Amino acid sequence: MIRLILNILWFIFGGWISGLLWLLGGAILALTLVGLPWTRAAWRIASYSFWPFGREVVWPGEAEGQGIGCFGIGLNVIWFIFAGWYIALSHLLIAIVEFISIIGIPFALKDLELAKLALAPVGATIRDKP
Repeated sequence: MIRLILNILWFIFGGWISGLLWLLGGAILALTLVGLPWTRAAWRIASYSFWPFGREVVWPGEAEGQGIGCFGIGLNVIWFIFAGWYIALSHLLIAIVEFISIIGIPFALKDLELAKLALAPVGATIRDKP
C-alpha cells in the first residue's frame, strides 16, 4: 500500500514529466538510427521514471550470467560523454532539493538512482522487488 501511495505521489509531482522526457529522448534516438542502441535503454528508464517504487535497477554483473561486454561498455562511454552526465546532473539537482524537504527523502533516493542510471544505462535492467 505504501508503494502505491509513493508511486502516485511520485507520478503527480514530476514522475510523469521525467518519464515523458525519457520517452521523447528514446523516440528522438530511434529517429536518428545512430541512436538505436540507446533507444531501448531510454524507454526502460522511462518506465522506471513513471513508477519507481517497488522496482529496482539490476546493474550488469549483479545478476548471474549478465554482462554487457566491450560493445556495451563502449556504448555507455559514448552515452556518458554526449548525454549521460548532464541528465544525471539534473536528477542530482532535483534530489538535493528533495533532500532539503525532509518528507522528500524517499523521492530523492529514487532520483539519485535515476542519476546513476542516466550515467550508464546500457545493460541495466529493471525488475520488480520481491
